Amino acid sequence: GRGRGGGRGRGGRGGGRGGRGGMKGGQKVVIEPHRHEGVFIARSKEDALVTLNSTPGKDVYGEKRIQVDGPPGPDGNTTKIEYRVWNPFRSKLAAAVLGGVDNIWMAPGAKVLYLGAAAGTTVSHVSDIVGPQGAVYAVEFAHRPGRDLINMAKARTNVIPIIEDARHPLKYRMLVPMVDTIFADVAQPDQARIVALNAHYFLKNGGHFVISIKASCIDSTAPPEAVFAREVKKLQTEQFKPAEQLTLEPYERDHAVVVGAYRPPKKAKKSEG
Repeated sequence: GRGRGGGRGRGGRGGGRGGRGGMKGGQKVVIEPHRHEGVFIARSKEDALVTLNSTPGKDVYGEKRIQVDGPPGPDGNTTKIEYRVWNPFRSKLAAAVLGGVDNIWMAPGAKVLYLGAAAGTTVSHVSDIVGPQGAVYAVEFAHRPGRDLINMAKARTNVIPIIEDARHPLKYRMLVPMVDTIFADVAQPDQARIVALNAHYFLKNGGHFVISIKASCIDSTAPPEAVFAREVKKLQTEQFKPAEQLTLEPYERDHAVVVGAYRPPKKAKKSEG
């Protein structure tokens, strides 16, 4: 069999990498803020990318949880603060962060439209990052992962699950306000068009996009670099201004993430945020 702890009925691919263990084994763990606000690094024998668990005591997909002592409360007792390990092999966004992406444009308080939410693995971490003042509008068309997404959102009030086809944003226009950022991982050949359509309705001018591109999904006959370049061109014709592109090696093969601004203000005046 696959071994590795089998996840003990927690479901989800990867089965939780052998359940607990690892980080919790009484090791000294130091939590440091990552340069992206709302993201942290747990330093111990092995460093891990983590987010602050907004539902302490609960994991979402069998990921490890790390507890550290918080500052002492008014009664002098320390409270525990819990973080969740964010695995780059299971999240393209985590892979981009570890790959050194310049900005993910998802800080505490941000409103994010997330296209291709699947069962909500990455969505749960974005939910941690944007926090109670932020919101994640998570669109997923497939019903089985959609069920998991809905269940996850029951415990996380800042996640709004939307079981609809991202090709038809008018179907969910009553649910989604103007957002700061669109994240897309829809793995469809016409992904650029789908993102442009959603941006047209929901992304504020001067907002940002983070798009994960899977080369084989768009054209499996062309070299990945050529596919990425073509997708960037398509985005540029839709008033997206790509600022950076990075591949997700060693976490994903032939994937790239493209980040940039949407209809940025013409003048070189500093935009807030």
